[in-house]
Amino acid sequence: MRFHSKLMLIICSLLFGVIVILGTTFEHMLGEALEKEIGTRALHTAKTVAEMKEIKQAFYTDDPAKIINPIAEKIRVSTNAAFITVGNLQGIRYSHPDPDEIGKPMVGGDNEAVFAGNSIISETVGSLGPGLRGKTPIYNDAGQVMGVVSVGFLLEDIDKRIEAYRDRIVVVGIVTLLLGVACTMLLARNVKKAIFGLEPARIGRLYQENQAVLESIREGIVAVNETGVITLANQTAQRMLGQEGGSGSLLVRQDELVRSLGLDEVIETGQAEFDRETVVNDQVLIVNRVPIKDAKSQVTGAVASFRHRSELFAVTQELSRVKEYAEALRSQTHEYSNKLHLISGLIQLESYQEAIQFISSELDAHVSHTKFILQEVPDPLLAGLLLGKLNQANERKIELKIDPDSNFRDIPAAIDRAQLIVILGNLLDNAMDAVLSPGAFAQEVTIFLLNMEEVLLIEVEDRGPGISRENAERIFERGFSTKAKPNHGYGLHLVQQAVAKLHGNITHTGNPSGGTIFTVTLPKRSSHVADMKEGEQH
Repeated sequence: MRFHSKLMLIICSLLFGVIVILGTTFEHMLGEALEKEIGTRALHTAKTVAEMKEIKQAFYTDDPAKIINPIAEKIRVSTNAAFITVGNLQGIRYSHPDPDEIGKPMVGGDNEAVFAGNSIISETVGSLGPGLRGKTPIYNDAGQVMGVVSVGFLLEDIDKRIEAYRDRIVVVGIVTLLLGVACTMLLARNVKKAIFGLEPARIGRLYQENQAVLESIREGIVAVNETGVITLANQTAQRMLGQEGGSGSLLVRQDELVRSLGLDEVIETGQAEFDRETVVNDQVLIVNRVPIKDAKSQVTGAVASFRHRSELFAVTQELSRVKEYAEALRSQTHEYSNKLHLISGLIQLESYQEAIQFISSELDAHVSHTKFILQEVPDPLLAGLLLGKLNQANERKIELKIDPDSNFRDIPAAIDRAQLIVILGNLLDNAMDAVLSPGAFAQEVTIFLLNMEEVLLIEVEDRGPGISRENAERIFERGFSTKAKPNHGYGLHLVQQAVAKLHGNITHTGNPSGGTIFTVTLPKRSSHVADMKEGEQH
């Protein structure tokens, strides 16, 4: 059975049971109230008859029934009572709806309490059948009991009145049940529409699949409702936003996070935004923001997906390098083609000695650089980076020199090589761009690497135009660049972030020979990190 059918059946059954219980209870309470009200009315009528002077005086006549019965019948008709019976102390009737019963003993056996001076309401079987009666004594002038008045209503008549109310209760119950069924059908249809006709088991599977998909995405995902309350955040988002305590911890700073991610604007405008740059917790993020809309195109929330700007920048930078390498390979092919033509010409001229000397000089330059790097920088990642930069500098007609006193052996394994590559690679790229800029003193870049006792030292010296005073404080700002080309202004910012992650320092000074010198110091041990921070505070 489908979910909405089960929902209708359960609600209708529950509603039917409630209506039956309430109807039965109401009928029972109505019967008790009606019997109490009729009994009270019968007793009041009996007391009224007992206080009438005509009734009391008739007891002293030779034929009391002749006077009492017409009075009693008149009152009985006006009150719709089944009978009004007046009797003496011997229980002989002086009045009755049936004239043949006058003069006969009263039936019911409940006169003893009345003759004792008590007024009662009793339910007994009389000459007319089962009935509810109110009885009270009649007192003479001396205050003595001299008779009894009994006013009764047949239970059959009371049941007819209850049945009349019962019919109304049944009608009201049926109408209520029909209205409940209609509302249940409407509710079931709305529920089915709200859950897109899916069964609960299917919804559960979709939820699990959704959670798995969210956690498999490398991007951070944050969703909010129409009031800006965060309703969803995957593990990647919590990690990137520095909230590892679970999605609930995001609620602590949700207003700030929602504003930083720009989700409040999307909820307000209802417009999607893509590849927008924002800063959250000192992190540069690229954010895509999309509104969530219902079937009526009303905004009910928003979703943001985001990644670190550095990741996208790394991809863009890698693509730019691939393009540069392709251009360099073309120029290198052209250059080596010229060198091969030169060697071929020397051989054709039988200048063998000159050809050998030319080949040896080219080979010695390449081998010497490679041998020095492999000896002083044995780390394969850093060595590969330096060899690549040497080739790149050669292709760009830049003289890249490694200080012969450099020593970068035995670097601790705890130091993240990826961060070292970010620092060294971006400093060299920045230096090579500087020496090719207008106003450069020379196309020369020198790098000095030193593994000291407590720290690692990286020094990159260029002969570019230098850094002006007005730009000296801004060079590490994200997006700041003096170049007019796109995708610049992030290299030094990434260097500063990498240095901070390694708990180091970076400074820049002017080169006495013209240009700039960047100096990076990185602590080798955590204890030395604490000492450096304490020294900075003092």
